[in-house]
Amino acid sequence: MSTSFRGTSRVFLAVFGLLIVGGAVALAQHNVTLAQIFASPAMAVPLAARNAAVQQVAINRPLVKVSLTGAIERGSKKISIEKAGPVSPGEVVSYTMNSVNEGSAPAREYKAVGQIPRSATFVAGSALGSYSQISYSIDNGQQFSAQPMIDQKQDDGTIKKVAAPVSMYTQVRFAWADPLAAGGKVAASYQVRIK
Repeated sequence: MSTSFRGTSRVFLAVFGLLIVGGAVALAQHNVTLAQIFASPAMAVPLAARNAAVQQVAINRPLVKVSLTGAIERGSKKISIEKAGPVSPGEVVSYTMNSVNEGSAPAREYKAVGQIPRSATFVAGSALGSYSQISYSIDNGQQFSAQPMIDQKQDDGTIKKVAAPVSMYTQVRFAWADPLAAGGKVAASYQVRIK
């Protein structure tokens, strides 16, 4: 295994660990998502540190806590990412996002966003979220679509819109139409393949 790949694996695991240690706290009413935490990993720890204060002011407000777990498929077994050690090209990582509304009001228009690491490619058809609308981004979360499209130049010089390959996906978003009730839980999952 190359030194640069080991370094990438360590960075991948470090960011993942930071999210778990930081608690990956998201306030659903304000649409704070995992994508925003990934974009600024340094915010995960301050959010977790302020968690106690947030709980005190969560009366009549939603307070959604998000946890992200991962597992590597090796052979016929799934090994937690914490125990898996370095990952190799071709291995599949399965992510699960669990959201729990610990507030006292429903979280309306709740969305959870999962990051697709640069060192991996989304596995087509792997996104699952009960009763959720699933969409994808190819521009680091600026826009989401059920089928992202790109411009492709044709032989005759014209431009045609075609489906973007999954290798371009940067995020996957799960959106629930029904409010996430106080005490309610939702889960979503997706897979990526290490490049």
